[in-house]
Amino acid sequence: MKLSVGQPAPGFTLPSHLGKKVSLHSLRGRNVVLAFFPLAWTPI
Repeated sequence: MKLSVGQPAPGFTLPSHLGKKVSLHSLRGRNVVLAFFPLAWTPI
């Protein structure tokens, strides 16, 4: 899915580094930064 600048992100839930689930909805009103590191933190 491709987003345009200024377009709201779709809702999603991901595991945190503590093993808990965090949803984008639960962070509403806060600044959120997503960083993707291909192949990082993998056993490869």
